[in-house]
Amino acid sequence: MSRAQSGAEPNRPRKRLARATLSRELIVEAAERIAHRDGLDRLTFQSIGAELGAHPTSTYRHFRDKDELVLELIDTLRARSYGGTLKSSGRWRDDLRQVADVVHRHYLRYPDFALEMASRTTRRSTEFTTVEFALGALKRAGLDPAEAALCMRAYGNMIRSIAAMEASMQNLPPSTRTADDLAWQVEYRSLPDDQYPNIAEHRDQLTALSDPRIFDTAVEMMLDAIELRARRARRDRRDRREGREGRDERS
Repeated sequence: MSRAQSGAEPNRPRKRLARATLSRELIVEAAERIAHRDGLDRLTFQSIGAELGAHPTSTYRHFRDKDELVLELIDTLRARSYGGTLKSSGRWRDDLRQVADVVHRHYLRYPDFALEMASRTTRRSTEFTTVEFALGALKRAGLDPAEAALCMRAYGNMIRSIAAMEASMQNLPPSTRTADDLAWQVEYRSLPDDQYPNIAEHRDQLTALSDPRIFDTAVEMMLDAIELRARRARRDRRDRREGREGRDERS
């Protein structure tokens, strides 16, 4: 049966956008649709051209290459989730909890991009603002600049890693995700006590992979470690100051 007989629309080529109407925003929106639908591996300037009805080379007028486009997409998604929402409470621990919370929820909102978001540095406004906010909190905690920068990196890597892992689990087939979660309630409980005595001792306390307390516990552990480092830094500064004062009195 022909298309005319079946009533189907003929397969006409999509009308191309005029050059002047193509913008960075339109390209990023198209890239998000393609990546959600087909995966980041299938995102190309050719696929964007097909999506927008534009010549593929016209994308190069706005983005140097695919990598620049992906970084722009990542930062756009970040801005959509928590851009402009970070407000200091004046309490450094609460501020770092705020960073962890917005990043965690962002990753779960966009699981398709989790691994790419965790591993890339976008060098764009939302990232700059988040780093500035975190460093301010660590400075108020009492860390020296070098220690604050190191802890900021460790803290950020930790929350992104766990958030990316949880987000990636969302993309597993439901049956696989359920089986992995049930393993901690079934297989681990059935292991022989004499061969795995520590597991046997804790079998009733083992948590499922999806237990929300895991992320919160990791955050609090990191905050406790940062506080210990801050106390040590304040003590070292006090000792150096008292040492200088003692030398001055003897001179």
